[in-house]
Amino acid sequence: MTRKKVKLAFIANDSARKATFKKRKKGLMKKVSELSTLCGIDACAIVYSPYDPQPEVWPSPMGVQRVLAKFRRMPELEQSKKMVNQESFLRQRILKAKEQLKKQRKDNREKEMTQLMFQYLGAGKIMHNISMVDLNDLAWLIDQNLKDINRRIEVLTKNAQSHQAQMAAPVMTDGVAKIEDKAQGSLGQGFDMNLDLIHKQNWFMNLMNSGGGNEALPFGDVNHQGFWPNPFFH
Repeated sequence: MTRKKVKLAFIANDSARKATFKKRKKGLMKKVSELSTLCGIDACAIVYSPYDPQPEVWPSPMGVQRVLAKFRRMPELEQSKKMVNQESFLRQRILKAKEQLKKQRKDNREKEMTQLMFQYLGAGKIMHNISMVDLNDLAWLIDQNLKDINRRIEVLTKNAQSHQAQMAAPVMTDGVAKIEDKAQGSLGQGFDMNLDLIHKQNWFMNLMNSGGGNEALPFGDVNHQGFWPNPFFH
């Protein structure tokens, strides 16, 4: 069973906050010790709290002084290179969250359009009350699928031709007809794998170009409102 994710917020209850502080402080000191031992680096920790009259230090007051002195000898630019305050830390977190949200919206939009595409292709439904933005995104998605199909056909064709050449390599007069038939069968099988999908894609493109009961799509109109030619980005 996975551990429940802890909500990062101030703990209002005094006793719960104190218990959490003691547990987390012990874990922090342990991690600093492990980091220093395993990686052979200089590290120290200073923890102030309202529960203790004196701050707790690791590994010792002299050890802390040694690490701080080494830090102060560094140039100022190097000292502040990786430092962040509360504001800059929150800005970084917000920026990262926005990027994740943007990616998730793009993925959701692509899945939505893919589902819509297969509904019309598979069930043969007629498009009603679909916006021009959706049509524009749908056109881009179908175009990408057609490109993938064409690339797949090219690969299958090259593989079939290579197989045909290998099968035809032995010089056997009585077996030439069988070899050619087998090679042609492999080539035809490669095309048949995608032929049905191509017919469906062409049918759908013709349906959209005819308007599907709506106005014709302005394919390639880069000024058109929607995602063409940069789809799935709101």
